Amino acid sequence: MNNENNFQVTATRFLNATPERVFDAWLVPRTLGMWMFGPRVREENVVRLDVDPRVGGQFSLKVERNGQLVDHVGEYLEMERPHRLAFTWAVKGDSDDAPSRVQIDIAASGGGCVLTLVHVMDVKWADYAERTEAGWNTMLESLATLF
Repeated sequence: MNNENNFQVTATRFLNATPERVFDAWLVPRTLGMWMFGPRVREENVVRLDVDPRVGGQFSLKVERNGQLVDHVGEYLEMERPHRLAFTWAVKGDSDDAPSRVQIDIAASGGGCVLTLVHVMDVKWADYAERTEAGWNTMLESLATLF
């Protein structure tokens, strides 16, 4: 991604779990459906979560929201269990633009770990920065309740 035309939002959260458990929570469909989507996060129903957890593997995370099917899609770019996960992020059919990039770093801390998420997007989405940050913070709060 061209840095001149990008901006980023960051979300950080302490989680009462080992880095391994937190890392795996991003890659197991059943677990993803418990914290990233569904009623814990917003009014929606999880339809289908497909994950191919390897570098170059893709994911499709489908939810029904307000009567519409929303398919969050991406490709895994980096996997360094349990410390780093990076992937592209887009909504299928939303636009022909290049997808954004999400990077998650997990560091052991005390009896748990600190997760730092950085979402890099094209500057044309800058008006959505606050909403994007709030969305990730809501999801990370939901993730924290699992542990």
